[in-house]
Amino acid sequence: MIRINLLPHREEKRKQKKSAFFALLTLGGILGVGVVLLVGGYNARSISVQNARNQVIKEAISGLDKQIAEIATLKQEIEALKARQQAVEDLQGDRNQPVYLLDELVRQTPAGVYLKSFKQDGQKVAVIGYAQSQERVSELLRNLAGVSPWLERPDLIEVKSTGLGQGKTTRKVVEFNLQVYIKRPREQDAPAGGKAKAANSATNANSAKAGER
Repeated sequence: MIRINLLPHREEKRKQKKSAFFALLTLGGILGVGVVLLVGGYNARSISVQNARNQVIKEAISGLDKQIAEIATLKQEIEALKARQQAVEDLQGDRNQPVYLLDELVRQTPAGVYLKSFKQDGQKVAVIGYAQSQERVSELLRNLAGVSPWLERPDLIEVKSTGLGQGKTTRKVVEFNLQVYIKRPREQDAPAGGKAKAANSATNANSAKAGER
């Protein structure tokens, strides 16, 4: 005898499968929300920690900026004090410049050279004089450039032939016009090598100028 089940079992299975599907879907949604919350919480904590570190770094940088500003101010004050001290030393040293100038002009002027006049303007001195020949003028330039401890950078402005005296006593001489600079005491402490090269260059240039004229 054949038995036939007339109950709606297929509908019941469909309902069970739907219920299971929705249950799994709900569980997956809950798990997804939980994962998102966990990741978000971890990221928020990491961001908070990093912000705290950044704040510490900013405060440290701000403190360093203040220290740098104070150091820069101190450097400016030190430079200003050095400049004032140097100005006072230069002023004291400049008081003796006329003595050094006269003494050096006497010492470095070779025989056959007569100084007509000289005029000081700050550290620059303009000298006018007569010489027996252009070789005497070149010798004077060499003395002022390399030998003198107080005079430097001689520059020959003009040299020309002229006559001294009248009538039969007229003599042909060389009239020259040059300028030279007075050294300050602090400048004497500078390296001698560079000054010697500059002095030789100036002497050679001035000698060539004198030879051309």
